[in-house]
Amino acid sequence: MALFGKENRERLGTPSAVGGEEQKMERDALARDTPPTVGNTEVSAYLGKGSRITGKLAFEGTVRVDGQVEGEIAAQDTLLVGESAILNAKISGSSIIINGKVTGDITATKRVEIRAPGKLFGNVTTPCLIIQEGVVFEGHCSMGGADKSDRKITPFPKDEKKTEGNGVAAPPEATK
Repeated sequence: MALFGKENRERLGTPSAVGGEEQKMERDALARDTPPTVGNTEVSAYLGKGSRITGKLAFEGTVRVDGQVEGEIAAQDTLLVGESAILNAKISGSSIIINGKVTGDITATKRVEIRAPGKLFGNVTTPCLIIQEGVVFEGHCSMGGADKSDRKITPFPKDEKKTEGNGVAAPPEATK
């Protein structure tokens, strides 16, 4: 693309010695072509709007998807699903942030965040689930992380186990 190249300078009659403003415009154009960021982290992979992929995808680092994906996605770090994204996939990753539409099961080691206008149709396994107002979530959530040995089950005392005919526990003095 020769938007700011020699061809344009010659056509417009702009001398090539004028550098200040032209160089700034070139830098600004290049900056727009760089991948987006998530927070302070630079995105290492980006699937833009209009892209369509079928199959298994594996990413290291932070990933942003604004296109369509069908299959499986494995992200080592954060996966950001943009508003225009449509994913029909089994997804695994560290942190998953959903702004678009996802159909499929999600497993995250740190957190899953569904932000408006996001839609998730599938099951979630994560230690932390954040759902903003205005999103759609249809599925089951399993908040893994706590071992079964950590769960303490307290049995009812024998007096409280006795019930009346309607299934409601009777007071201890009524059962004597």
